[in-house]
Amino acid sequence: MPQRSTKRQAVKTVAKGKGSVSPIHVGLDVHKLSVHVALWQNSRITRTWVQPRDSDRLIAALQRLAAPIALVVYEAGPTGYALGYDLKAAGLPVRVVAPNKTPRVSFSDPKSDRLDCRHLAEYAALGMLTYVAIPTPDQLALRQIVRLREQLVNKVRRTKQQLRSLLLFHNVPEPQNLSNWSRRALDELRAIQLPDHLDFTRHSLLSQLDYLDGELSHVEKHLQALASSKALAGRVALLRTHPGVGPILALSFLAEFYQPERFACERQVARYLGLAPGGRETGQTRRGGRLLKSGLTRLRSLLVEASWAWVSKDQHARAVYGRLVHNTASGKKAIVGVARRLAIHLWTMLTREEPYMSPQTLTQRPLP
Repeated sequence: MPQRSTKRQAVKTVAKGKGSVSPIHVGLDVHKLSVHVALWQNSRITRTWVQPRDSDRLIAALQRLAAPIALVVYEAGPTGYALGYDLKAAGLPVRVVAPNKTPRVSFSDPKSDRLDCRHLAEYAALGMLTYVAIPTPDQLALRQIVRLREQLVNKVRRTKQQLRSLLLFHNVPEPQNLSNWSRRALDELRAIQLPDHLDFTRHSLLSQLDYLDGELSHVEKHLQALASSKALAGRVALLRTHPGVGPILALSFLAEFYQPERFACERQVARYLGLAPGGRETGQTRRGGRLLKSGLTRLRSLLVEASWAWVSKDQHARAVYGRLVHNTASGKKAIVGVARRLAIHLWTMLTREEPYMSPQTLTQRPLP
């Protein structure tokens, strides 16, 4: 439990002599320059105010309250977790809210920062909010580097699409094997004769592609070094015992599953990654659906790529993939099912701190 300040403990002791004091739930709407604050006590909003985004000033204001604070909440967003770190260091109980899980009214309702902080304080008191795990600064830094790689991968893909679109729009035949973007294909692309204005555009896009490829290579080398560092080498090696898992996927999984024990079951893991199927059920009717529109897109892609390698290397995975293809009549759906199993395996390995053991190995182990 967070330690309360001496002043607040003294206030609580005095209050107990006069009768019970209801705790306060604090809702914050945090922006770049301002923080809107609402206090919920005795089943109502008792006070609101707005102040500059200054952690020390906010903490001082909260510590002056004449009642204990049950919880301080604010939504995750572009301002990050710095405020949460400061509130926690000051001994205040703080939780960060998942914005997409915050209750919303079904009818049109006015929206403002003042109303948002009031709603957060009320929902916190009623237990209606879903919270995200606050990573440590080191965990946050690792996730930032992993996501930097994701951003570079997306930029490289987008630049390649622009080059192909340029050729298609101006009816210029593509070089052979441009789809694999080999050095030979790029040389052929540079050798195509184009009018001056198109040549300028091509040169600019190719320069961007060269730069992005260089940055991506630099970031991946840094991730390789992190994978062998003292802090991460053990867990990376643990995850890499699973067939198909390389250092990039291992680091990406560690960066996003920085507190694997926060997931209570396999379904929560699948939903977090966006690998859980949707569906609708009413009465006796149940319809399956597409994957849930949530999760971590790039990590999901890495899991699918690793699943193809797993299927090619492991007989059991190959049998599972074949069974799913037979049941779904779709190779894409089948490999997503294998990726879901892979993610659950990695989560289980982290929580139990055990290396991967294939089903064949498990059946061959002697009974205790």
